[in-house]
Amino acid sequence: MASFEIIPGDPTSSVVLHVPHSSTAIPDEVRAGIVLSDDELTAELAAMTDADTDVVAAGAADLAAIRPWIFVNRLSRLVVDPERFPDEREEMNEVGMGAVYEGTSDLRVLRSPTEGEREGLVERYFAPYSAAFAALVRERLEAVGAVTIVDVHSYPVEALLYERHGDGPRPEVCVGTDDFHTPPALVDAAVSAMSSAGPTGEVGLDSPFAGCYVPLDQFGRNTDVTAVMLEIRRDVVASRMPHLQRAAAALVDAIPGLPRADTS
Repeated sequence: MASFEIIPGDPTSSVVLHVPHSSTAIPDEVRAGIVLSDDELTAELAAMTDADTDVVAAGAADLAAIRPWIFVNRLSRLVVDPERFPDEREEMNEVGMGAVYEGTSDLRVLRSPTEGEREGLVERYFAPYSAAFAALVRERLEAVGAVTIVDVHSYPVEALLYERHGDGPRPEVCVGTDDFHTPPALVDAAVSAMSSAGPTGEVGLDSPFAGCYVPLDQFGRNTDVTAVMLEIRRDVVASRMPHLQRAAAALVDAIPGLPRADTS
């Protein structure tokens, strides 16, 4: 089972749509280490999977004037979460949800791996994913001189127990930003484009989730790599798919005309 897929875009495109949490697939050898019953695991996957975010990305790519590249995780985030820091920098380690989840969305035990088992999951699944994504970004930098990563996620209407900032606003669309990699023009473009996604046009910033994914070899170092996260409330995903696809395509179309990040 391939752990990820790169769907090529136009050779001139600087945009990479990243879909890390849309899959429910878990290899048998990984399932063996998860202590939940089959019914409990089904419920946990329903809680933690960003269902149909791959459909949002695919539709946006089809509609965009210049087709973006798409990088899709084909395994569940319960295998490994490729967006976590793999070390002590990751704040979600506090609730057992670092790169290798040990806790569930309602703070029960998911698995209790040995150090060797944890390292094995990182080596088999996390490291190749990270390396492939970093290589794609470097290739796009060489080809077109700049890259913008658009992270595509969803989140539930009601906060789950594991959320560390779940008491804040939960708008129809949350735009996640990074101080270094998300310049103001990209924030404005994302807010403007996504305002047509939900029924009321509600778009917020960095609540209930903040930040965006950038490969570690570029993170905090290269302003030619910009990034933004789209967190779409799941009731909107379920009821507004064509609107979401058009809104995301509008963002993709706006990105080439944006100014580069301020390096001052």
